[in-house]
This record gives sequence, C-alpha cells and structure tokens, in this order.
Amino acid sequence: MRDALDNPFSPGSDTVPDVWAGRTEQLSDWRDVVRPRRLAGLPERGRTILGEPGLGKSTLVRRIAQEASRAGDWVTPQLRVPAGADPLKLVAEAVLALAADAGLSSSREKRIGDAIARVQAVAVSGISLTLRGADGREPFTALTALLVEVGLAAIADGRVMALIHIDEVQNITDEKALSQLLIALGDALTHEVEVSVPGGARVSRSLPIAVYLTGLPDFEDMAGARMGATFARRFKTTTLSAIDEEDLAEALQEFVLEGWAVSDDAGGSARVRMTPDAAALIIDVCRGEPFLFQLAGEQSWYAASTATITADQVRRGWQGAQREATAHVERILERLPARERQLLQAMSELPAPERTATRIAEAMGLSKVTELGPTAQRLDTVRGIIDRGKPYTFRHRAVEAYLTSDWPRV
Repeated sequence: MRDALDNPFSPGSDTVPDVWAGRTEQLSDWRDVVRPRRLAGLPERGRTILGEPGLGKSTLVRRIAQEASRAGDWVTPQLRVPAGADPLKLVAEAVLALAADAGLSSSREKRIGDAIARVQAVAVSGISLTLRGADGREPFTALTALLVEVGLAAIADGRVMALIHIDEVQNITDEKALSQLLIALGDALTHEVEVSVPGGARVSRSLPIAVYLTGLPDFEDMAGARMGATFARRFKTTTLSAIDEEDLAEALQEFVLEGWAVSDDAGGSARVRMTPDAAALIIDVCRGEPFLFQLAGEQSWYAASTATITADQVRRGWQGAQREATAHVERILERLPARERQLLQAMSELPAPERTATRIAEAMGLSKVTELGPTAQRLDTVRGIIDRGKPYTFRHRAVEAYLTSDWPRV
C-alpha cells in the first residue's frame, strides 16, 4: 500500500511537497499584500527570503509561484544562480520568456523590438557586454526596459502580473553583476507609468511586477555593502526560522483523522493513517526543520507497507535517516565563522537559565562582555540561530539539539 509512487513527503528536492507545514505568514503576505497591491498599481517592495539550509526558502517561493501560475500570472522558473555564473545572462533569458508570455515577441513596435534585441544580446554576453547602441546604455538598463514593457502588457491585460524568482543569490560574488541586477529589478519595481482612469483623468501607477530573491543569510550583508539604503528601500527581507510544532501537527492532522488517500493494489483507493504518537515523534525528531520534517516523514513511510504508520515505524525510519540529519546540521555549523561557532558551543555548555551574555563571554574567554556583541548580533538578526533575550535562547532547534543532547538519536 505504501510505496515510492504514493509517498507524499519530499525532502530536499525543491519541489512543493504534498504535506505542507507552516509559513502561513509569508504565503499570506503574497496573497493579501504583494499581489493585490501590485495588481492595483500600488508600490510594494520586492521580497528577499533568507535562511540557513533546510528551512525551505526555495520551496516556499516555488509554492508562491505555483499559486501565481494557477491565477494566470506570468511566472519565471526558479532561477538558481550557480557559483561563479553570470546572473544577468540567467535573468535576461527569463525576461525574454516573460516577454513571450506577454505576447511582446510578435509586436511590430520598434520600441519593443529594440528592447527585445538588446536583452537578447545580454542573454548571450551578460555582464561582459558593452552595448554600443546609440544611447550607449549598459546591460541592466536593457533588462529594466524590457521588464517595463512586460509590466505594460500586464496592465493592458488587467488581470495578471509578472513574478520573478531568483534563487541562491549569495552565489553572486561579482560586485558589478550584483549591483546591475539589483538596480535593474529595483528600477522595474519602482517604475511608474501614467494610465487613464474613468472620467478621462491620468494617474500614475506602479507596474504589476513582483520579485522574490532567496538565499543564505550572508546575502543581506553582501547586498547592503553594495547597495546600502537603496536595497532596503526596494526589498523587504525576511529571515526564516524553525516551524512551530503546532503548524507541524496541523500538517499531519489529515493522516491522524482521515488518513492520506493512496491507490490500493486492486486499482481502487485506500487511506494511510498515522497514530497520534507517531505524528508526535515525527514532530519531535525534526525540530522544526522543514527538510528534516520531510525526511522523517519519507523514512517513516518506507519503514513498512501497512495501512497505519506507527511510532515504532517512525523510530525505525528515523534511525536510517540519522546520518543525513547529522550531516545537515554539521553543514550549517561548518559554514559559520570560528567566533560564531565558539559562541554557540559556549552557549550550549551552559545550563539554559545561565545563558546570559556575561556568562557566555566568560566561557569564551573574552575580557569584556561588549566583545560578544557583534558575534551575537549576527547569530540573531542575520542568521536567526539564536535569540538575544535574557537569557539567550536557541531559535534553530536542530542546532540546539545537536549541541546539547544525543539528537538525532531516538
């Protein structure tokens, strides 16, 4: 009854899993703020979704893009930026596809034809291109011009908008390429055009274009250093943290109450149920990590073929996933600077009530508690791994469990 073809859990594949948990705030932001405001011509910043690996950044925006596509919007695929790649070429190709969706490629207007031709040149040469046209503009201006034309076509349609998703943005290490890309996207987001309204009046409105950037927390520092206040004005940044246990329980409630619908061996349908203690154990071992939640569910599904997932099956499935769970958290810790790892280690060795700035600084061998400040601030506001309360606490529960207990053993 339970096999690979009907497994509803999808760890680490960047696909939108059938069993969805949490992120209601970010989904509501798209449905209730970003899309309606941009469609109405009101200004609204782009969104930057950052977080440590495994928190579901890309999957979240893929779900937003999925909803946008179902609503008829023009949506780019997930534009994943490989390390060392030219982001302008990648985005230029996607903007050309948006222009095709908008019907611009068949336009006979010279203005549109010129904009498409210039972006086609960017798609070939990227940041290395020096355009020698009559106006001598750089590649980012060509992207902006074509995005404006896409936005105008969306206004003419009246029901759709364009959604751009760029992933792994921390891989854009070329300062000029990053600056040009952010300026092109930001200029399109802030561009206003005049339109006619009932009664014959002319008013200004923003274009129905939305931009989502996803990546590791380091990107905010990179973008801030190169763009300063301009980046903050044009993009709103959210740093994801672990999912609440209540949201995880809600995601598994269908298994517990009604069962998950699957095909049976006779060509009909059946339901796979989950005992309450099995659901509780999945929630416990994943520690709020979307990747580990999907991993625990996947391995529990494969642990047997019966119609009910039991706590014993969850335990056996998780035992097979412990090495991957360990490697997942170790990768997060290994990419941190030495001082940040030292702070986390010192914090983990103190009893929870004694995790104050003073005690942590003493454990690290610092002469002054003020020396702790910059490191603790980065782990809190940039990475979302700790919370600098009184006392300090861990927000990344998998990191806490790894450093302070036998987890991931069960």
